[in-house]
Amino acid sequence: MTLEAILAYLHLLAILTMVVFLSSEAALCRIEWLNAKAVERLARVDLVYGIAAMAVLATGLLRTFLGVKGSAWYWTNPLLHVKLTLFVIVGLVSIVPTLTFRRWLRAQRQGGGLPAADEVRRTRRLVMVQAHIVAIIPLFAVFLARGFGK
Repeated sequence: MTLEAILAYLHLLAILTMVVFLSSEAALCRIEWLNAKAVERLARVDLVYGIAAMAVLATGLLRTFLGVKGSAWYWTNPLLHVKLTLFVIVGLVSIVPTLTFRRWLRAQRQGGGLPAADEVRRTRRLVMVQAHIVAIIPLFAVFLARGFGK
């Protein structure tokens, strides 16, 4: 039971970290607030967001293989597959903002100006898509934890 509690804690900590940094991206990626410092901050925040997302995946997998319920219980439940699919979609959507933030940072360091307002809006829209999908994943987690889908 101690291992189960520790794995649950680490998974929750990774999720909260991911959500905080995704929210930070959404807050920083606004044309009204974007300046040179915000561009640098966005790149750093996105890096932590990516690391946290990997930690969510790693701790989730550890829970399925080392947790009390066992991998057979988890992997035969379609709700786990829904959660993973949504998580993968978030990861795929996040590629464009990540590359965009890095490009903005490179341009900034080479003396370039701030990105165009339309580009900032498009990038923020993708960050918000991620945030909305991430908000849906816990719904499936709650039902999965209670044995629905079996």
